[in-house]
Amino acid sequence: MNEAMLTARRGSRVAPVIVVLAVLGCVALALTGQYLMMLFAVLFTLLVCGVPIAISLAGSCLIYVLLTGRVPDVVVVHRMVNGIDSFPLLAIPFFILAGNLMNNGGITARIFDFAKALMGWMRGGLGHVNVGASIVFSGMSGAAVADAGGLGTIEIKAMRDAGYDDEFSVGITAASSTIGPIIPPSLPMVIYGVMASVSVGQLFAAGLIPGLLMGVALMVMIVWMSRRRGYQRDARFSVSVLGRSFSRAFLSLLTPVIIVGGIVSGAFTPTEAAIAAVVYALLLGGVIYRTLTWRRLLKVSMETIETTAVILLIVAGASIFAWILTSNNVTAHVMELLGPFQDNPIAVLLIANLVLIVVGCFMETIAAITILVPVLLPVAVGAGVDPVHFGVIMVLNLMIGLLTPPVGMVLYVLSRVSHISFEKCMRGTLPFLVPLVAALLLVTFVPQISLWLPTLFYR
Repeated sequence: MNEAMLTARRGSRVAPVIVVLAVLGCVALALTGQYLMMLFAVLFTLLVCGVPIAISLAGSCLIYVLLTGRVPDVVVVHRMVNGIDSFPLLAIPFFILAGNLMNNGGITARIFDFAKALMGWMRGGLGHVNVGASIVFSGMSGAAVADAGGLGTIEIKAMRDAGYDDEFSVGITAASSTIGPIIPPSLPMVIYGVMASVSVGQLFAAGLIPGLLMGVALMVMIVWMSRRRGYQRDARFSVSVLGRSFSRAFLSLLTPVIIVGGIVSGAFTPTEAAIAAVVYALLLGGVIYRTLTWRRLLKVSMETIETTAVILLIVAGASIFAWILTSNNVTAHVMELLGPFQDNPIAVLLIANLVLIVVGCFMETIAAITILVPVLLPVAVGAGVDPVHFGVIMVLNLMIGLLTPPVGMVLYVLSRVSHISFEKCMRGTLPFLVPLVAALLLVTFVPQISLWLPTLFYR
């Protein structure tokens, strides 16, 4: 019997033991009246058992409410409905639909071709093209997984054909996809804005420079790795080729200008900008490029409905969870624990970064935001941190979490589309965590990187 089979069999014996111990722990905490600890224990147990996170959140809260008997069980449903009864959340399905339309309407391919003509002449050219295309596409979709699934397929194939090794190709594709939710529009920032009662427009403006900083940091790493591995330039710079690719991609490149420019100028609210993006994507794919068929449109619509339903269920479940934490004064307890650091915003931000990085490794981004905002934001604001600045820090941390196991959603997506093992994807991504963490530290301790544009346009 080989080692892999022994490891699998050993794992199959360990998993039930962990589940049994977790269940016994939940029962013990309930019997001793430690209901809040039991809430976390039940959530952990359900997640270990593979229950979807939305059901885990709502289920653990329902068990807590039934055992404590402090409020009627109908409060769970009431709070979940209230959690998604928010106008800014209407932006979510429209931004998802816009991203899906871009991916299925041939728009992403045009963006990639333009980025290749613009940056392919540099050493490690397709790595730079990868980052540049992600920066442009981030102004359309606002989701890292959409970037990885849409552009990732094109980028990895092109890099393979050019002779780049799989680990490097997948690693830079994964790292560059995290720029998507930082540069506006951004689905996580919409969720944060709703939970923190912060202007989504200000959050969008605050993410622009940090997103570009992430791109520059990744490009520096690409240059260094390309020299060590002997990667050469992938194309000669040609004004004529650049001009042709720009003309083909021009209408596509207007999408982020319409979205970001409309929001910053005050012409659109974020929700209206999302609707405008959908209308423009339909116009491009269905009328101008004629690449979007009725069958594709139906497929895209169904994918959008499914993704939106999953996100809103997570938001609803996390809302009741956050309400229980707030009603039990968890924030006050956290502030007491951090009492010695309350006058030191740097220490508070360091602790918040550590917490967010760890949570991001284990929890989906939307759920992490809705649970942690009521806990961490009051502590940060109490230490003098701007809530808009803290929002950018939170989202950036959780994007890095998308590249780390065991959750690592971006790695799972790229593993599927590239037919490369998850372990190989993870190894390829590790070097690119260095520039992302460096960008995170700069954004954390130099607030003006995030706050300059919101101050310029909104204050």
